[in-house]
Amino acid sequence: MLNPPQRTARKIKNLLPITTIWWREIIRFYRQRSRLFSAIAQPLVFWILIGSGLSASFRPAGATDELDYIAYFYPGIVVLVLLFTSILATIYVVNDRREGFVKGILVAPVPRWRIVLAQALGGTTLALLQGVLLLLLAPMTGIRFGAASFFLTLGVMALLAFSLTNLGLLIAWRMDSTQGFHAIMNLLLIPIWLLSGAFFPSTGVPSWLAWTMKINPLTYGLAAFRHSLYLDTATKAFGEETTWTLSMLITGLFCILTYMGATLTASAQTN
Repeated sequence: MLNPPQRTARKIKNLLPITTIWWREIIRFYRQRSRLFSAIAQPLVFWILIGSGLSASFRPAGATDELDYIAYFYPGIVVLVLLFTSILATIYVVNDRREGFVKGILVAPVPRWRIVLAQALGGTTLALLQGVLLLLLAPMTGIRFGAASFFLTLGVMALLAFSLTNLGLLIAWRMDSTQGFHAIMNLLLIPIWLLSGAFFPSTGVPSWLAWTMKINPLTYGLAAFRHSLYLDTATKAFGEETTWTLSMLITGLFCILTYMGATLTASAQTN
């Protein structure tokens, strides 16, 4: 049986690979600070231009004069920031493979699930930091939320960022070129964002499109985000059909499945 110092040493040994890879992602981001501007600037421009342009004509069933398109579109823009940042973080797995770093960590005596967890935590941290920055700008546009909704929203954002990062890792671990990675990401991620309820609600759309939105896992992550941010004061007016509990359950399941998928994909790599 291990004594306390030995147990402490084992814990440090187990955590060291995770913290090292996680810190590597943070340092890499710090040295490429243009990523902060690129990940936030484009969604912010979308929010201001598209939100301002559609505010006059956006009137879902039950909406009031206080709930305009700027308020509806805002959660979708934050999710878009999380999406962009998470994917930009995972694309470096492809570069690491070309530069030989992946081969080095694959031959190390470290379980693959720890490697994937460290990479996912790195991408999640970066996405969350940038998402929070945009969240803090919301009061400048007239969107108000309390302390309870702020901290609840942080939890949903962390879950979403972890899920999206693992989705990117699941694909990045299979790719040999950044061009192929970009092609798949553009084909996959923009449609699931558009069909998540970020751009328009599911109410009033054709039935086939409504069903497509219902089977989209990001729909439930965005619904949980909107419920947490507005604490149900605007969700019904915006055509939100799913409850916070159901949204969180499906988002949590999506988080587990993407992490398991990324771990299995990494475990299948030999070099």
